[in-house]
Amino acid sequence: MQAISQGKAGMSIGKIALASAIGTTIEWYDFFLYGVVTPIVLNKLFFPNFDPIAGTLLAYATFFVGFLSRPIGGIIFGHYGDRIGRKTVLVLTLLIMGIATFLIGLLPSYASVGIWAPAMLLVLRILQGIGIGGEWGGAVLMAVEHSPAGKRGFYGSWPQVGVPAGLLLSSGMVYLLSFLPEDDFFSWGWRISFLISAVLVAIGLYIRLRIMETPAFTGLQQAHKIVHVPFFELIRTHGWNTLLGLGARYIEGVTFNIYGVFIIAYVTGALQLPRQTALAGVMISSALMIFMLPIYGNLSDRIGRRRMFALAGLLIGILSFPAFWLMETKSPILVWLAITVPFAFVYPAVYGPQAALFSELFDTRVRYTGISFVYQFSGIFASGLTPIIATSLLPAGGNKPWLICAYILVVSMISAASVFAMGDMHKRDMTADNVVPGLKPAK
Repeated sequence: MQAISQGKAGMSIGKIALASAIGTTIEWYDFFLYGVVTPIVLNKLFFPNFDPIAGTLLAYATFFVGFLSRPIGGIIFGHYGDRIGRKTVLVLTLLIMGIATFLIGLLPSYASVGIWAPAMLLVLRILQGIGIGGEWGGAVLMAVEHSPAGKRGFYGSWPQVGVPAGLLLSSGMVYLLSFLPEDDFFSWGWRISFLISAVLVAIGLYIRLRIMETPAFTGLQQAHKIVHVPFFELIRTHGWNTLLGLGARYIEGVTFNIYGVFIIAYVTGALQLPRQTALAGVMISSALMIFMLPIYGNLSDRIGRRRMFALAGLLIGILSFPAFWLMETKSPILVWLAITVPFAFVYPAVYGPQAALFSELFDTRVRYTGISFVYQFSGIFASGLTPIIATSLLPAGGNKPWLICAYILVVSMISAASVFAMGDMHKRDMTADNVVPGLKPAK
């Protein structure tokens, strides 16, 4: 039985995919806002007794903790997503993310309460990580499992749009607030970007409560094939695909956090350019990416996802060298070009088909747990560590970015090898158990 294109109550796949995109946009706004604000504000207000580099590294450490807690959220909410359904879990994760983000906007600084300030910041960042850890898998499956045959890459790319849209909103919000007088921005201006999350969450809840459960999970319930502990079943029957998914995700996470997070600190710190220059480059890339993701998602339905993902990943590694060379010119236009080409035009060829690619690796009974674990556990080394690694490699390379570029290239080769080792399953029936337990899928 194939996934149908019409949900209950007449809800079309287009409306379901759009709702998923809006919901993920709100969630990722909350999560990325922390990364955007870290090198600009949080390192100064919550870690003020350290030199600039040490303070930035400590602030990035709390940023990294969010990635450490994401696998916990992925396992917890993946478990319940595979047992009680996708929709209920999506509502809960949105609430967790929104409340944690709102409270960050109310935190006192180090100057007011001392060590309690970074301690409270750490706790709320952990909650953010747990929330987003369970959110992505559910949002993706709402689109992919509702999609008609031959359209999973296209509709699965819609919730992926939430990532650049969330980054665009968070970067844009901070960009506008950064025009406030310096004292106002640091005393209260930056807090507005976190507090406004309450409004966004209310919108997200309204949307998600209207989405129906997926046909694949409904069929699983009716067939009484719900497993007691999805994570154990995942490791027992899908261990090989899980490892390949972790490897494939490596270049995607590194690319996003180099060009979407680290680049802000690099442009403002190493290149000594205004923070508006860095933020504008990220915003331009994010806006373009919103349109490129569905294009590549649709193309992956036609030519296959493995080939597109692997070749684009390798191209990202190669392009990192000319991209950082262009940034060394310190010309704002060339800096924007250096960010935009790999981030807005090549990276979407990896991220667009990724939702469908990972979903097709797992059977319905463990799919929420599987894609959440792959995406969130790989986030520890692929995403969370990337700004820390890049910040450390910069002085090791004589304050030149070439070691960073070499790191990106090596990662791209690891991911390409992982994708080529996968079985080609872009035409599989999403409701059938096509993966033989304990064996690698046929190539």
